[in-house]
Parts: sequence; C-alpha cells; structure tokens
Amino acid sequence: MKAYREFRSDLPDKTITGTSFCRPVGPLSSVIIKPLNNDKPIIWTRRLESHMDTSEDSTFLQDMLMGNTLHLLIKVYDRLQKYRAQQPAPLLDSTQGLAQDLAKELHSVVANPETTELLYLLSKPHVQALLSVHDMVSQKEFDPRLPPLPPLPDYIEKEEDSIKIVCLVKNQEPLGATIKRDESTGAIVVARVMRGGAADRSGLIHEGDKLKEVNGVPMEDKNPEEIIPILAKSEGAVTFKVIPGTKEPETIDNKIFIRALFDYDPQADPAIPCKDAGLEFCRGDVLQIVSQEDDTWWQARRHGDANLRAGLIPSRQLQERRVTLQRPAVLFHPLRDLKVFDTGLRKSFRLSRKDNTSQRVRQKMGKGHASIHLPIYQEILPYKRQPEEPYRLVLLTGPSGVGVTELKRRLLLSDPESFSITVPYTTRERKRHEREGVEYHFVSKHTFEKDILNHKFLEYGEYKGNYYGVSLDSVHRAVAESKVCLLDVKPNAIAALYTSEFKPYVVFVKPPSIERLRLSRRKAKVLSSQNEQTPTKIFTEEDFQDMITSAQAMENKYGHLFEKVIINDDLAMAFTELRNELTKIETETHWIPNTWAHV
Repeated sequence: MKAYREFRSDLPDKTITGTSFCRPVGPLSSVIIKPLNNDKPIIWTRRLESHMDTSEDSTFLQDMLMGNTLHLLIKVYDRLQKYRAQQPAPLLDSTQGLAQDLAKELHSVVANPETTELLYLLSKPHVQALLSVHDMVSQKEFDPRLPPLPPLPDYIEKEEDSIKIVCLVKNQEPLGATIKRDESTGAIVVARVMRGGAADRSGLIHEGDKLKEVNGVPMEDKNPEEIIPILAKSEGAVTFKVIPGTKEPETIDNKIFIRALFDYDPQADPAIPCKDAGLEFCRGDVLQIVSQEDDTWWQARRHGDANLRAGLIPSRQLQERRVTLQRPAVLFHPLRDLKVFDTGLRKSFRLSRKDNTSQRVRQKMGKGHASIHLPIYQEILPYKRQPEEPYRLVLLTGPSGVGVTELKRRLLLSDPESFSITVPYTTRERKRHEREGVEYHFVSKHTFEKDILNHKFLEYGEYKGNYYGVSLDSVHRAVAESKVCLLDVKPNAIAALYTSEFKPYVVFVKPPSIERLRLSRRKAKVLSSQNEQTPTKIFTEEDFQDMITSAQAMENKYGHLFEKVIINDDLAMAFTELRNELTKIETETHWIPNTWAHV
C-alpha cells in the first residue's frame, strides 16, 4: 500500500490509517495513507486541484476515499500483512471433499435444527465457491513473488512465421503434458495434454505442437528422456517456443463414468508412456473419463478427487489384451476347491466338501442368462431408488463356513418388516411341524425334474436322494413383497440375476487371515458330512485352509461383480457393517451399470 501526501502549509495532513478515516475540514487537498506495520510511508506529491475540472470530480474522489469499500480493502490488506512474513501453509487442500464427507455424516444422524441449518449452509453456492477457491489456491500455491513473464524475443526465424512463445508459471504441480519424437520428421512434439493440468488450463499448448525451445535451450537434438528432467527441474516462469500443430482438440462427453474392476499401479507398468502421468486406482474406484482420443491410453480422474488434473489409465482394449494373456494363470482359474453346493437356505441343504464322491451335485444355468464380460471397466451412472420402484435384490455370497447364512438370519431377525427371503423347493416329505410355502415348497420329483429341464431353477442340488433348489419364480415373489429380498447364492448364480429387473447389490463375505480364523472359530462348529454320526463338528485346520482358498478363487473369478466386500472376523461387527451398507443403498445415491438404466 502506497502512501499519498499533498504538502500544504495552510492545511493539516488528513490521514487514513486503514481502520479509521478523518474527513477533511476544508477543500480536499491532501491525503496520507499510513500502513499499520510501521513501514515508512512512500510519499507521492501531486496537486489534486489541477486534475479536477469540476466539483463533481472532487466529490467523486472524496466519496471514494471515504467509502466503506476502500475501508474494508485496507482492513483486509492490513490483516494480510501480518501473515505475509510467516508464509503459512494450508492445513488442508481439499475442503470441498471435507464438506462433502461432513454432509454425508449429517444426513445419517437424527435431524435437528442445528444439523439442518449446517446442511443448508454447506449447500449454498457462495460457500461452495469459497471452498473451491480455497482448494485452488492451496493446491496450486500461487505466489505473488514469482518473476514477471519474460518479453517476447526480438528475432524470429522467417520460416517459423507460425511460431508462438508460451510462458507458463510452474509451481510444484506438473505441467501436465507428455512429449515424444515424431517418427517421420524427428521433431519433438507434444504427445498428449493431460486434461485439467496446467498446460490444459492455459489453453496455449495442444497435442501435436512441435517443441523448439525450453527456456532458450534448443530441443531439436535432444531425446525425450533428456527433456523431461529439464522440465521437471524448471521453476517459476517456463518459456516454450513451439510451432502449433494442426490437430483439432478432442471433444468428449465428460459424463462418462466407469468403475475400475482391477487394481492398477502406473509405477509398476513398464508400458505406460510416462509413469508420473499415470493414475493409480484400486478395484471399485469410480473414474471419470475425460479423453479417449488415444486408443491405448485413456485420460481419467478419480471421481470426488479435489485434484482436477487427469492421469493416464490403460484403455479397455489394452487391458483386455493383457487379461487375455494372463487368463489361464490368474483371472479365470477354475474353482477346483469349490466342491460344496450350498445355498445357505437350510442345514439339510448342505453338502460337506468330502461328499463330492458319494453325492451328485448339479448346478445349471438357464438359457439367456446375462453374459459377464472381461473384468476391465464397467460403465456406470448415478442411481437413487424412487419410492415407486422395487427394492434392489441383495445377494450374499462367500465360501462355505464363512458366516453368510448367519448374517442373513440376523438381518431378517433385526427387521422382518424390511427384509424378506425366498422359499426353496424340495422333493422330500414334509415333516409334521412344517407348512407348505413357509419352510419349503414341497413338490414331486417328477415336477422338480420337469422344472429343471425348463430352466426354472436358479440353483439346485441333490442331497440324500432328494432335490433342493431355489427357483427364479420364488425370487420374483419375494421382490414383489415391497421388501429387500435377501438371497445367498454361489457366485456362478449371480449372472442369472444380474439384470435391470433385480439390480442386485452383491456382497461378498470374506474370511480373515488363517491366524484370525484360528482365534475366532476355535470353538465354532461346521456341518459334518452325511457319513459322520454327528451333524456338526469343530473346524479343522483343513477347513480353514479350504475356506481361504475358496474365497480367493471366488474373488479371482467373480470379484468384478462384488460391490461390497466384508471381512467376517467378528460376526457382530460384520453384521453392523452390512446393515449400515444396506441402509445407504436405499437412502443415498450410488452407482449402477448403465445397462440397468430405464430406456
């Protein structure tokens, strides 16, 4: 802030200190603006009257100097001076994300006037704009002390009449562009511009531009590997001398969202053009696609991430080729360890893993079931159930003995008005205490086998000479009850239900480590095989190992279908986690495959 002073012998100095104003007592002739940090004022001498043609000019200047706006600006300036020497760093650079998390938590608590008011304030556009500006400043580290932009060069080669000089102010953020050598011309060109990065936001550097110089250093004789360190070490103003390319920028629908169905670490990918430009993600992360111009490497950003700069991810075509090469060894290994047919419906409907030689276990999938593509990316869209729509079908799956049936039982007991289950079919004789359509639907063996041929069963099996099975009709009836239908199935039965009609929410119940299994299940019991005298027995070390092996095999083959993975180390905690998750999918917006959208 400069101080202005008009020397007059006949009038005292009139002062604006930044927090107080003194109105002149005579004609406006002298003003002093004194900084509050005791800095020596910079004196500027000028006759004000000589520049004022009318009294209106004098009135205007006087009103401006005495106005509240200037008062507030000076006050803000004074406050900022206190922090300038301290050079404070932001405590948090993602306040928008923090506000979103807070809003989610407030939605889940009991409503009261305070929470309602806070939610209202957080939703105001002025508050959101303030948080957005805060995040932009804290992430980009704007510094007013950066050097001024250098002037344009006095001489430009005649043959380069289309050349342009681009100057970007570089901070700790990467420039957001990759380079390569053109195979036909040998020139260094911009291979891609990362959406949302510094180069993209400037609007001055585009894909296909030829890079001639960086800070005056010629680039013609350098390899891309030599140029990258030069750019990385550059600070402040970085001047690029480029020849504009002729390629038109790509336009893309920024509303394309995908769910990643595999883990990806760019630092471990030898094929990526630039490891630092890659975007690391985990299976289940929601990504927004911002560029598919490159058939091999897409540009994407993680949904909800405060950093708007996109990163490189493998395209679907590239990753499918990789999966095809790995499939025999990793992703589609047959479930050799899954020897148990288990719907989790009744204890008598279970077979021990030792019964595979004495019992015939048959599971068939009907014609027309949904095919599952290679687990790469799943295009998704936001979804929130409307009051007139049926509830999503909840599918629980996991290896035998992990606790799927017990979790389903606890859910049903906790709220029978909200949850329902399917009624299975069987060919065995009805016991005295059993009722038709309650415990089972009792049918003849001929009818059951006829329904098998007509593909009416989602799952079925044979135990001690009797058939047991779950029909698709029973699922339809349970869903029609206007309740959340709970169904535990083997993973290979999910495909038959993976449709827009059911919109299944698939929960995989996973065992903990074998050490934790030994502690948590040391006194628990598992169902025995039919050859043993007692119906249950204590878990053995072999049971634990089979459980973990089966879970890994399930996850390898069907993990792309699981929306939620719950590790059942403690049954009470697993139940609470599952119950909270099912509440969220009924009350909050979440993601579903775009193929489930209503046409």
